[in-house]
Amino acid sequence: MTDPSDSPARRTAYAARVKDIERPLVTVDVVIFTLIADALQVLLVQRPSGAREPFPGQWALPGGFVDVAHDEDLRACALRKLRDKTAVESPYLEQLGSWGGRTRDPRGWSVTQVYFALLPWASLQPRKGSNAADVRWFPVDAANAAQTADGLAFDHGLILAAAVERLRSKVEYTSLPAFLLTEPFTLPQLQQVYEIVLRRPLDKSAFRTRALAAPDFLEEAGLQATGAPRAPMGYRLVKHLQPVTFPRTFQSRG
Repeated sequence: MTDPSDSPARRTAYAARVKDIERPLVTVDVVIFTLIADALQVLLVQRPSGAREPFPGQWALPGGFVDVAHDEDLRACALRKLRDKTAVESPYLEQLGSWGGRTRDPRGWSVTQVYFALLPWASLQPRKGSNAADVRWFPVDAANAAQTADGLAFDHGLILAAAVERLRSKVEYTSLPAFLLTEPFTLPQLQQVYEIVLRRPLDKSAFRTRALAAPDFLEEAGLQATGAPRAPMGYRLVKHLQPVTFPRTFQSRG
């Protein structure tokens, strides 16, 4: 027996109604972190200054509209945006969350899916692309301050704050900071990165024990010529796509 609710006429009418529904603008933004001059920094792009551009001349997180013809999913779009801005193909990338609303973009109701990436400075080649007036690194604690003029465009200030909070909270019990280093690296270099991100000194002995005891975290890469009287051991990550989780948070230096 034919279900009248699934008739061709009803499907056509439903398709027509869906077609008439106003759709939100859909974008993907990426918070890109690296370390420069012993400071955690974030990549920002300066928006074009055209009269019809939203937030002309203001700084924003890199991102853009989903390309339905080329982006298989949201992560693919984030990777494309990251590649466009940094020339990096496959970094550590984590989904941060979604932001949406009627007032966040003057062009209409919009929603953005946000990811954050951790990249070693040596691998980066920032470039502004066709829809940015400039691209620049900013210390995260100053990204919303005076040098960004009127603050970040859209709601990117709130997004950046959420990304920094997520990163610093996860650093307490994961190996995330290691993704900011070029391999091979030494344990003192790794500890320094942790201290920069966490903004506090860590106990050297406890850190070394925790790092070396963690399964699937580090593997030896040979002695490193650092200029020290005794060459330190270098290390590489065992896994490059997911961070290692530690059973306890890191102990501060007393």
